[in-house]
Amino acid sequence: MRVLVAGATGLVGSALLPLLRARGHHVTALVRDGSPTVEADGIVVADALDPVAVRLALRAARADVVVHQLTALRRMSADAVEATARLRTEGTANLITAAREAGTGKLVVQSVAFATAPVGGPVLDEDAPLHLDAPDPSWARTVQAVAELERLVLGTPDIAGTILRYGTLFGARTQYDPEGAFGARVGRGRLPMPENAVGVTSFLHVHDAAAAALSAVDGDATGVFNIADDDPAEGSTWLPEYARMLGAPAPRVLDAEMARKVLGWFTNHQLTAMRGASSDRARERLGWKPAVSWRRGLASG
Repeated sequence: MRVLVAGATGLVGSALLPLLRARGHHVTALVRDGSPTVEADGIVVADALDPVAVRLALRAARADVVVHQLTALRRMSADAVEATARLRTEGTANLITAAREAGTGKLVVQSVAFATAPVGGPVLDEDAPLHLDAPDPSWARTVQAVAELERLVLGTPDIAGTILRYGTLFGARTQYDPEGAFGARVGRGRLPMPENAVGVTSFLHVHDAAAAALSAVDGDATGVFNIADDDPAEGSTWLPEYARMLGAPAPRVLDAEMARKVLGWFTNHQLTAMRGASSDRARERLGWKPAVSWRRGLASG
């Protein structure tokens, strides 16, 4: 097939390109500038937020399948969160409009598995409600953008849509790389742990995420799928183990009130309230299963 990958230079996109080509697909990379180093058969240049440029790019690519891996999260900041929210809303709408005009029959789209509301659990399936009313404005904006992305993809009648809700990504160039923002903080012993660290995280290696996208491209399953490893873990389990892997001191334990002040809303939410994600549906319908557990690879860059 002819496959266009939007976000081809990102973490998952760059891991996916060689997998697609090895499977025999003709791969076109959609990039924002014309001089990236990518393993692709062709390159088209467009800013995903420019609807005219996206339409021209997809017309040139003549793709059977469009894979949407667009984010702006190489560095975590308020600007990056807002840019990613726009890519998930405006960018997704532009890709769908252009794909319909170009005759594309299938969309494979990145979403997140940890945007569910902190109710029920500790491990939830794809039918769990999203945390649309999160008290933190930045996280609420993220979840609302995820909801709009999924609505757009599933609401396009003439294009088959497959949504991959990735778990918390780890591996090279992620925040959990020993040199990443989170890894460096833990490695220096500067990330404490709340006393009530019962929040559950479902991790996912970048290459397992790419393998899931490949399965979605090659298969015919549509709908929403959680994509995460087999070992959801409470913060009180994975954070001390991660510190040990990095050769760092064990995280100091803070009472709940102090932890909220020190950690920031999202990290405290991850460690105390987040729910894990069941990937049973992906195993059954996509034929995908993870190869790397956080227990083996979390500290590997």
